[in-house]
Amino acid sequence: MFSFLKKYNTLPESYATLGIDMHSHILPGIDDGAPNLETSVLLIKGLMQLGFEAFIATPHIYQELYPNTNETIETALHDTRKALKEAGIQVRVEAAAEYMLDDHFEQLLETTPLRTLPGNRALIEMSPLSAPPNLDHILFRMQLKGYVPLIAHPERYLFVKTNKARYHDWHDRGYELQLNLLSLTGYYGPSVRDLGLYLLKNKLVHFAGTDLHHTKHLELLGKTLKDKNLQKLLQYEGLNNKNLFQN
Repeated sequence: MFSFLKKYNTLPESYATLGIDMHSHILPGIDDGAPNLETSVLLIKGLMQLGFEAFIATPHIYQELYPNTNETIETALHDTRKALKEAGIQVRVEAAAEYMLDDHFEQLLETTPLRTLPGNRALIEMSPLSAPPNLDHILFRMQLKGYVPLIAHPERYLFVKTNKARYHDWHDRGYELQLNLLSLTGYYGPSVRDLGLYLLKNKLVHFAGTDLHHTKHLELLGKTLKDKNLQKLLQYEGLNNKNLFQN
């Protein structure tokens, strides 16, 4: 069923230039990503075959659907590391979180340390159709608390389509932007692809991630590796993935 993984081993191109996949849903059974440990190991093994050498899992924290806590994430991370060790797979796997900007997040921001990527980067997401009415206030509060807002897949927020100056404003305010690899292949639609190319052309991208949820994503990452737009991203010198663990 997963024989496609083998043939991509021979490709001269890979995702090795990124090194670290800093946005994925590979921990088992806690969000809409890997449903179990077997799948977690399969996804990690497949990503390693495509050139990744380390991972920062980012399970959703979205109170209405995925009310994860530090405890649920730590348990899933421990189980994943144990399963990888038992399978003889040596690879670094850490865990942060992907926070939905909702009322629950605002409460967490004031009461609980966020689960961050290195450099105190807090990965955040929002509705693709509209920004929270108090978005600027939330992001400013994050900075006051010492966090670096890291905006997940900004190319998927179609409310920015008619106001691209917002991207530049985010960048100028010190927020970091993370592009999804598959966005540039058209996987999420032509509008998302075009916004991703705009971000890349204007050198507004700080990180790239798989945002991997399932084996379909894994297969597409292999099949589209030679996509011309994806190659532009992989050759972009502004990506900071490899430097994450140096923070």
